[in-house]
Amino acid sequence: MRKMSIKVEQWPLHEPFVISRMAPMLHGEVVVVEVEESGCVGRGECERMDVFEPEYPDVLAMVEAFKSEVESGISRDKLREVMPAGAARNAIDCALFELEAKQNKQSAWQMAGFKEAPKQVTTVFTLSLDTPEKMAKAAAAQKDRPILKLKLGREGDLERVKAVREAAPNVRLVIDANTGWSFEQLKTYLPELAKLGVEMVEQPLNDQEEHLLETITPELPITADESCIDRSSLAKLKGRYQAVNIKLDKTGGMTEALDLLKDAQDMGFEIMVGCMIGTSLAMAPALLLAQQARWVDIDGPLLLSKDRSPSLHYHQSQVEPNQAVWG
Repeated sequence: MRKMSIKVEQWPLHEPFVISRMAPMLHGEVVVVEVEESGCVGRGECERMDVFEPEYPDVLAMVEAFKSEVESGISRDKLREVMPAGAARNAIDCALFELEAKQNKQSAWQMAGFKEAPKQVTTVFTLSLDTPEKMAKAAAAQKDRPILKLKLGREGDLERVKAVREAAPNVRLVIDANTGWSFEQLKTYLPELAKLGVEMVEQPLNDQEEHLLETITPELPITADESCIDRSSLAKLKGRYQAVNIKLDKTGGMTEALDLLKDAQDMGFEIMVGCMIGTSLAMAPALLLAQQARWVDIDGPLLLSKDRSPSLHYHQSQVEPNQAVWG
């Protein structure tokens, strides 16, 4: 007989995390699901996104609403049919995924269909949106990392990028505007960003303007984040974006993420694997997907004051697998 437990955890951040569309985050808040059956335990973690984005559905309530179905033995495929994509389903799905792997005496990467065990990956390190001066100072402190991701999306963004580039001349740069630009700003910014050595722009436009991406040939790849939820998103993104960002808290777990990964690759999209604020428990499933990605953003634990134990092994921006965490 299955038993499911649900726990809410808060994890303090090193410093406030700021993006264009939200108030500063002072801590990470996650929901952890554990599913036990016949001596095997599977776990999953998701961000409690409604705490930070009030329009987002109540994550904890959604997880609790499906407890009886999980304890009654629902499969991952059936869960995907009856529960919407999003953070709540992610926590349950990852728990069921790990549980099933253990019951089958497999590693999660084997159950996912990958041919070899996951290897070390390089993650971006994210700099919060701030003044050009403060972002330059933050970049200077991280200039020895191989790649930085800049949160942008307000007036003065070119000045921010120029300041960061001057402070960290040798680092790779990607940027995330979090839907904060207009189409006219994007057209103005793209050639300048290319000159500054930016290699990718993530989700520059909101859903009202993103169709205009079909009218341009961008100087650098544009990645869909907020616009890429699951496989149902892909048809609309073709011809607009060159890459998609796969996040488990959007797809609703590994089951859908693996299908999204395959379909996106088949359609010719470059792959980014991203994360929300969370601990190594949330990053470990994403690390499996990250083996297939051009850009990897699983730096959530680096933004926390501490990580859970056991944890993935973070050495600067290098992330090493640790099967004791998950999978």
